[in-house]
Amino acid sequence: MKRCEFCSIIRGEAPAEVLFRNDNAIAILDIRPIHFGHVLVLPIRHVETFIDVPAAECEGLTRALQTVTRAVVHALRPPGFNVFSNNGRAAGQSVFHFHFHITPRYADDNIKFILQLKKYQQDEMSEYGRKIRHAIDPSAVPTQPGR
Repeated sequence: MKRCEFCSIIRGEAPAEVLFRNDNAIAILDIRPIHFGHVLVLPIRHVETFIDVPAAECEGLTRALQTVTRAVVHALRPPGFNVFSNNGRAAGQSVFHFHFHITPRYADDNIKFILQLKKYQQDEMSEYGRKIRHAIDPSAVPTQPGR
């Protein structure tokens, strides 16, 4: 495995402004913030993406995420906030140790998520639904179209 900068922080070998830690997660200030107070919440265990986080560790990770998000909102009083994660290079992940971002948002901050929303054609929505349901449970009975 290539040297992971987040693992170095977790082990105390690299500096970071640590805000919170429990058995499954650590929260640190981002060194290149979108806004001041931008926080990263990452699992203690090195995993690359969200789907790699062991189920037994998800509760502690999301509890940390919610605790720190509340603290950011209480301390900084932003009128809004984003919680997001980038998983995989195509999604913008640059450090391949899974992490959530918490960033305060302001009405005039000029940060835009430029989306090109799509529209399902004919039976495409039910076909995508069928594929995903099958991946969740291959033995599941297919639902009726439109449900």
